[in-house]
Amino acid sequence: MLDFIREESIWKTLPQETRPIVLYGMGDGALKVLDRCRQYGIPVAGIFASDEFVRGQTFEGFPVRSLKEMEDLFGDFVVLLCFAAFLPPLMEKILAIGRRHTLLAPDVPVFGGGLFTDEYLFAHQAQLEAAYDLLADEQSRLVFRSVVNFRLSGKLCWLTGCESPRKEVFSRLLQLGSRERYLDLGAYDGDTLREFFGYTGEQAELALALEPDPKNFRKLQKAAEALPETVRLLNAAVWEHDAVRSFDGRAGRSSSLSETGRLTVPVRSIDSLWDKYGPFTYIKMDVEGAERQALLGARESLRRHYPKLLFSGYHRTEDLFSLPLLLHELAPDYRITLRHHPYFPAWETNFCAVPNGR
Repeated sequence: MLDFIREESIWKTLPQETRPIVLYGMGDGALKVLDRCRQYGIPVAGIFASDEFVRGQTFEGFPVRSLKEMEDLFGDFVVLLCFAAFLPPLMEKILAIGRRHTLLAPDVPVFGGGLFTDEYLFAHQAQLEAAYDLLADEQSRLVFRSVVNFRLSGKLCWLTGCESPRKEVFSRLLQLGSRERYLDLGAYDGDTLREFFGYTGEQAELALALEPDPKNFRKLQKAAEALPETVRLLNAAVWEHDAVRSFDGRAGRSSSLSETGRLTVPVRSIDSLWDKYGPFTYIKMDVEGAERQALLGARESLRRHYPKLLFSGYHRTEDLFSLPLLLHELAPDYRITLRHHPYFPAWETNFCAVPNGR
C-alpha cells in the first residue's frame, strides 16, 4: 500500500478555499492552470507577475498586477505558481512569497493529459508500488515519496526536502570515466555536452548529440566549435524506429514531436544509432515526452550491452512509474535510482540506471 501519502489533491482542497486565489505568472503554465481551475470550478481572482513583467499587460482578460497591488487589493490570498524556476535567486523569491502567503504549485504535466489527482493515484496504485520497489537506495525512495506528495498537494516543501546536487549523479551514480562514448539525446544548445566534458575531461572517444529543433541546432553547432573534435551532431529526434515525423519547433526547451507540428524532422531509434555509431557507454535522454519511445527503440542495445542511462522522469504524469517499469521489462539487470535537482515544479526529476554490480 502507498502508506507514505500525506496529502490530499490540490484539486480537492482548492474548491473549498475561502480566500481569493490568484495566479503568479503568465504563459503556457498559466493557461494550463486556468483550464484546470475552470474544470474544477475554482474561481481565479487575478493574476500577478514580477514587477519587471507587469507594464500594464493583460492576460486572458485579467489585468496583470504586481504582488504589492494584489496585497493592496486582497490582503491575504492563495498564490498558484504558474511557471518553472531553477535559478537560485528566483527560487528564493518564490519561497519568500510563500512565507507571506499560502503558495502552491499545481502539477500540470508538460505533455499529455494525465492529472495527478487522488483518483489518478489510486487508479495507478499497483504501478506506483511496483516502480517504488524497483528503486535501489533510500534517497531514491525519498524522492519518489516526496514527488508523489508534491504532485498531489502542490506544496514546494516536498521538493526542497528531497533535493540533491547534479554532481552526485555524475561522480557517484554514473561514475563517468575519461573514455566514455556518449549519446546525448535532446542536446538543446550544447549545455549537456559542456556538462559531460566538465565531468569527464576531453578524452571521450565519442560524443554524438541529437537535437531536432532547427534554431536550437544552430546554437548547438556554434557551441560545438569550442568542444573536442570527438563531438558529432545530428539534426534529428529520437523515436521507437527510424522515420520522419511532425515537429513543433519553439526554439527552446519545449520543442517536441507533435502530430500538429508544422515542421518535419528525421527520427532515429537508439538501436539504429548504435548500429551506425556505437557502441555507447552512456546515454542521456531529455526528449520532451518521448522518453518511452526512446527506450522502446533501444530494446536490443539495452538487452545486449547495458549502457549507463540518465533519463527524465517528469515530462508526462505517468513517467514517474511507467519509465522505470518499462526499463525493468526491457533490461531487468539495471540498478535504478531517482534524483530531484533544485527546480520548481518537479522538473529535473531524473532516473539514473547502471548495470547491477557496478
